[in-house]
Amino acid sequence: MNPITHVGYDSRRKDGIMKVKMILPALTEAKSPFFRPIKYSLFPPLGLATLAAYLPQGDEIIIQDEHVEMLNLDDAPDLVVIQVYITSARRAYEIADHYRGRGVFVALGGLHVTSLPAEAAQHADVIFLGPGEDTWPQFLDDFRNGRSAPCYQSTHRTLLNLPPIRRDLIKRHLYLVPNSIVVSRGCPHKCDFCYKEAFFQGGKGFYTQTVDDALTEIERLPGKHLYFLDDHLFGNVPFASALFDGMKGMGRLWQAAGTVQSVLRPGLLEKAVACGLRSLFVGFETLNPENLRAQQKRQNLNRDYSAAIRRLHDLGVMVNGSFVFGMDDDDETVFTRTVEWAINQGIETATFHILTPYPGTALYARIAEQGRLLHQEWDLYDTRHTVFKPAQMTAEALERGYWQAYQDFYRWGSIWRGARNKPDWYGRIRHATYAGGWKKFEPLWDIVIRTKKVGHSRPFLENVLSGFGKLG
Repeated sequence: MNPITHVGYDSRRKDGIMKVKMILPALTEAKSPFFRPIKYSLFPPLGLATLAAYLPQGDEIIIQDEHVEMLNLDDAPDLVVIQVYITSARRAYEIADHYRGRGVFVALGGLHVTSLPAEAAQHADVIFLGPGEDTWPQFLDDFRNGRSAPCYQSTHRTLLNLPPIRRDLIKRHLYLVPNSIVVSRGCPHKCDFCYKEAFFQGGKGFYTQTVDDALTEIERLPGKHLYFLDDHLFGNVPFASALFDGMKGMGRLWQAAGTVQSVLRPGLLEKAVACGLRSLFVGFETLNPENLRAQQKRQNLNRDYSAAIRRLHDLGVMVNGSFVFGMDDDDETVFTRTVEWAINQGIETATFHILTPYPGTALYARIAEQGRLLHQEWDLYDTRHTVFKPAQMTAEALERGYWQAYQDFYRWGSIWRGARNKPDWYGRIRHATYAGGWKKFEPLWDIVIRTKKVGHSRPFLENVLSGFGKLG
């Protein structure tokens, strides 16, 4: 690939200081004056803070997250870095074009860029494909020397010797969970609907930090609460086991994501609970084995979902169950069946999705080949809109059922029905408080977010996770 000369940074500047702006554009609905759900104020842009760590301390670096603050677009830094997700692609390109029009050098990276590089390249001076641990340092060296390539493709995958994340650049008070952390990349599984295969193409698809490095990063975080944003924290059993051993005695309360398979594995879950696990996101996805097979989610086949939930609840761990509607074996009865099952299982919170064929996935290729894609309006590829022709219902019925599922699951009557599965009043109140707080008080969350007081809600979250002190 031939290098190109850029004009964004004058390497002859005597002070050697580079001004860098890193931006996470808002997802489509997060900027609406009428709708600011708490989920967009949960986590800071950890990926950008990780990239910032590769820059010298003397450089002037700003991280702006449009979900929680208004962007200042009147500046002219030497370099603008934008992280692009599919539903924020349009907005990301607008920002990129704006800065390029001002003569600023623009870099784009992230899931959507990796999936559709030709599209992204029209709006950038340089694009990054895949993770950036190997390519980002190389680019910075090229950039400072006045020359860079138009595209950097990741091939060497490792988390060894990462510099400490620049958490000082994160505006902690704007987030409910500023203590988010990632100690691995990718996932050992290969589901057809997941972005992972496209993003990690050309190298390892799952790898971890060393246990010592992960523990060091945890010790840097103030307070009690942590949220592991890893796709599958339990995916490497020896690593997870050693990590949980090292965390024991730290006094942490934490949340993460895991699979049904990992929950049922003897011993590992107990270690996680002993060091503070109190809530787990579990990808059940569907109750239909044929759907699991069709989507290559074989790790869920022949697994007892009910046994996994009982095991979590018996250990004091709340469950956030993930479910996907619109797979080819789904008809219009899937919504009621799934919601009733989840309520009867006593699942505290549920996250519902409409099956969405993301570019670069096996699902997208299959749906496109079958002529079932409805459009490529990326703003609507948000798992809340139907963007393809379902096999056994209309697109309108799929969307209608999706919204009805949320409404039915989070009715107060449903919340109390689910809470009655708990053996004591501590568990029932904890269930109702967590589920109700997540979905029933969105107007209150809206006020808290707009007044930038979301950080004040953190002690309440910790109290609920600890079972009001019973499990802490």
